Amino acid sequence: MADILYMIIPCYNEEEVLPETAKRLREKFASLAERKLIAAGSRVVFVNDGSKDATWRIIQELHRTEPGLFSGIDLAHNSGHQNAVLAGLMTVKDICDVSITMDADLQDDINAIDEMLVKYYEGNHVVYGVRSARKTDTFFKRFTARSFYRFMKLMGADIVYDHADYRLMSSRVLKELAGFREVNLFLRGLVPLIGFQSCKVYYERHERFAGKSKYPLKKMLAFAVNGITSFSTKPLKLITGAGFLMSLISAAAIIWAFVVKIIGHSELGWSSTMCSIWFIGGMQLLALGIIGEYIGKIYAEVKQRPRFIVAEFINSSGEGGNSIAEKDIER
Repeated sequence: MADILYMIIPCYNEEEVLPETAKRLREKFASLAERKLIAAGSRVVFVNDGSKDATWRIIQELHRTEPGLFSGIDLAHNSGHQNAVLAGLMTVKDICDVSITMDADLQDDINAIDEMLVKYYEGNHVVYGVRSARKTDTFFKRFTARSFYRFMKLMGADIVYDHADYRLMSSRVLKELAGFREVNLFLRGLVPLIGFQSCKVYYERHERFAGKSKYPLKKMLAFAVNGITSFSTKPLKLITGAGFLMSLISAAAIIWAFVVKIIGHSELGWSSTMCSIWFIGGMQLLALGIIGEYIGKIYAEVKQRPRFIVAEFINSSGEGGNSIAEKDIER
C-alpha cells in the first residue's frame, strides 16, 4: 500500500518560477499516483520565507484552485533557507508518511522522485539526492563547492558529497529530527547524524528555470562557516596547535638572538622585526575571530529563540475538504 507524501518547497521571491514548478509537480504527482507510489492525500507544501514579491499570493491561488494538491506555509518573517525547510518538515511531520524537500528553482531533477520513493519502499528511511555532475556550474562554483565538501570532511563533519537539500525522509526520521533544537541549523550535517538506513540517488542538476540565485558568494561563505562551526571543533584545536608551533618558533628566535648577540652581530633588520610582529598579530586576530564565531553561536543557542514562526498554514483536510489555517506557530 502506498504512503502519503508531502513535498516541502522553500520559496523566497520565486514568483517567476513558481507557476512552472507547480505545473511540473502537478504532472509528477499524477504520474506517481498512477504508478501507486503515493497515496491519496499527498501534497505539495510551498513555504513562503518572507518573500517581498507575489510568491505568497501565488501559493494562496494554487491552494484555492487545487486544495487537494497544493498547500502553503507563510512564515512571519524571512528566517533563511534552512529554517524554511525545517518549518515545512516540522509542520507536516505528524500528517505524512514520507517527505521530500526540494528547491523551487527546478534545478533539481523532479524525475529523481520516482527512484527516491522506490528506495524508500525498499526500506531506506533517508534517500539523498546527489548530483552526478556539475556541468552547469562555472569553474569557480565547482572549485569552491568541492573545496567546501573536502574541508568539511577534513574538519570531521559527516556530510554527503555533492548533496544539497534534495532528500527524502520518512516520518520516523522527521520525529527524530524534531529533537535537535540547535538554532544554528545545518541540515546537511544533521540528517546523517540521525542514522537509520539510507542510500543515494544520482541525478543531473539543470540550469535555474527563471529568476536569480538566492545564494550569492557572500551567503555561500556564511553558509560554509556556519556548517563548519556547527559540526566541528577542529578549528579551535588548530588554534591550539598553531599557538604551540608559534611558541616553538619564538623560543628558537630567542636562542638565535642570544647567539647573534654573543658573536657580535647584534644588528637586527627592521624588515624581519616588522614581519614577525605583523605575522603574530595576524595570527592572534584570526584566533580571536574563530573563537568569537563559536562564542557567538553559544550566545545564539542559550537565548533559545524560535527558529521560525509560522504565520499561516493553509491545508486541505482531505479531498474536497475544508481549508484549515494555523497561525502564529512558533518553533
